Amino acid sequence: MAKHSHWDNIKHKKAANDKKKGAVIAKMGKLITSAVGMGGPKMEDNPRLRLAVDKARANKMNMDAILRAIKKAAGDLASGKQMVELSYEGYGPGGVAIVLDILTDNRNRTAPEIKKLFERADSLIGAPGCVAWQFAPKAAFLVEAHCEDAVLEILLAANADADEVLLLEEGQVAITAAANQFDLVQKALQTAKVVIISAELTKLPENRIVINDPAVHHALDALIESLDDHDDVQEIYHNAEFSEAPGSDG
Repeated sequence: MAKHSHWDNIKHKKAANDKKKGAVIAKMGKLITSAVGMGGPKMEDNPRLRLAVDKARANKMNMDAILRAIKKAAGDLASGKQMVELSYEGYGPGGVAIVLDILTDNRNRTAPEIKKLFERADSLIGAPGCVAWQFAPKAAFLVEAHCEDAVLEILLAANADADEVLLLEEGQVAITAAANQFDLVQKALQTAKVVIISAELTKLPENRIVINDPAVHHALDALIESLDDHDDVQEIYHNAEFSEAPGSDG
């Protein structure tokens, strides 16, 4: 089902990330550095840093390493060094829209490297805005729960506005909301002592392209994996909906 695809992608990405822990930790360090550069090193004063730390912990980065990253980032900030946030857009195999969140200290290095990865996949980097309009910024949560109604009641009691509350497999409930509802939803869940499996600001496609051709599926998987392996790529968003696994007999 289309509405499950974002959460399927999270599970798939987590499994892949577990195999590349060192690279993931390096990316989390960049995320923390960027957050410190934008709002300073004090978590209580910097919601962006709190989100980065939560994400780093979810990716198994221990607190000692997180605190070292914050301290290093504060030193870099004092010396004038700063990460730059960029967004690249393009078209992948099958005409799939792709948006990348980038963190780099050298955009002149990153841009041609990303362009080359697209070209190797017979894909195309586009102009800013070419596909971003197809994605909406959202707050997305995955929590431990066995009933949508119980979660919905918690959110309503806190005046937190959710777009969708959806029961998934394995006693998990997915919540999506407008991006500006992130803090309100998170606080409501924490106050009710709901276990939060993941919490993120993401971009969800308004419409999806169904991929039926196994060859296109393989090619798109290969492009996404190569982009994910790049040190400067923080997040990859796309509008593909896979009808089956590559090479499956259907």
